[in-house]
Amino acid sequence: MRKILLLSTFLFALLTTAQGQGFAFGLKGGMTAGFQQWNNFERDPLLTWHAIAFIETLTEDNAFSLFAQGGFHNRGSAVRIRAFTFVDPNTGGNRRFSGNTTRYEFYNVSLSAGGKQKFLMSNETTSYYYLIGIRGDYNLGTNLDDLSGTNVAFNSPFFPQDPFVRDFTFGLILGGGLEFEFQELFGGLLEVTLNPDFTKQYEQLPIPNVYNPFTMQNQTLSETIVRNVTVEISLGIRFINRVEYID
Repeated sequence: MRKILLLSTFLFALLTTAQGQGFAFGLKGGMTAGFQQWNNFERDPLLTWHAIAFIETLTEDNAFSLFAQGGFHNRGSAVRIRAFTFVDPNTGGNRRFSGNTTRYEFYNVSLSAGGKQKFLMSNETTSYYYLIGIRGDYNLGTNLDDLSGTNVAFNSPFFPQDPFVRDFTFGLILGGGLEFEFQELFGGLLEVTLNPDFTKQYEQLPIPNVYNPFTMQNQTLSETIVRNVTVEISLGIRFINRVEYID
């Protein structure tokens, strides 16, 4: 956590010294779709949420800015068993299984920094932009203990465990969006970003001699490596603080 605090202090100092004609700040948040592969098996998307505070520089032509942001991001994936109908062998009648969803959640705080290239649209109150930056996450916790705790009959080594969760992950932020003005110093934004991780969120080495309750024999569990990829859709508000120089 100390590394995260030092990084946030550095990013804020960088922006304030490079602010040029002022700065903009605000809040944004919205829907997250989390994707993960477990042992090369692509799991279903985890539909969840995120919340972010941000600050960015302003230039005279408002064409390019540096940004820094930090917030809470729920990352992970899900396993969904769809509803289906089957024939009950005892009664011969149809029965319906309603289905269920198992969520694998990793609660991360994230800091990122990068640049935004903006293009003014014809109405002169809206800009579209693309952005690229680097990102670091710190894991606050997971829901993995809840999963293994409610399935003790399956033997907990078969379920992911918190000791194998990496505290720090690093990756990129890529995306684009729209900025629009409500008033001279107040506006909004709509943004879509792709957030791939370079490093592992979860790494479990092979575990030998694990009892399998289905086969009633010991087996070796294979290595488990998990990386996050998330897609985030954000709505937000922007407050603008312009600096005017008087000769």
